[in-house]
Amino acid sequence: MKLEGSCCCGAVKFTCEAYAPAPYMRCYCSICRKSAGGGGYAINLGAHAKSLKVRGKQHIKMFHAKIDGRKSSGERRFCGKCGSALWVWDPSWPELIHPFASAIDSELPKAPSHQHIMLDSRAGWVPVDAKRGDRRFKAYPDQSLEDWHRAHRMLSGK
Repeated sequence: MKLEGSCCCGAVKFTCEAYAPAPYMRCYCSICRKSAGGGGYAINLGAHAKSLKVRGKQHIKMFHAKIDGRKSSGERRFCGKCGSALWVWDPSWPELIHPFASAIDSELPKAPSHQHIMLDSRAGWVPVDAKRGDRRFKAYPDQSLEDWHRAHRMLSGK
């Protein structure tokens, strides 16, 4: 599925082909909450890195979060003008890119349920709005983005 995204100020626009386009997994870790959170969590999608096309590259900035005091290999991209979180890329999985659902302008498919992950890192003020059928995880979930999409027959272009 082709995704079109942008930052808040419009300086950066991008497209990519998503294989995992449903915004179903809400991450409550402190990194997502502080760098891209809305409601205390962030949602990443799964796309093919080779398909990424960007306009306004000169405005993109990147940082590596620290996890347990160590620099993460994940490269978090954001707009240097307005601060909007755009995507995460990690050399451990160079073929993948993980756009933030909050940066996507395309209509996204509705997820039949949600997974709430990294709940051990959740800030106390953040409610977990879990519904019937949603799953909760203290840390990482037991399925990858691809596996979840495959199980729900929502895998796109893989």
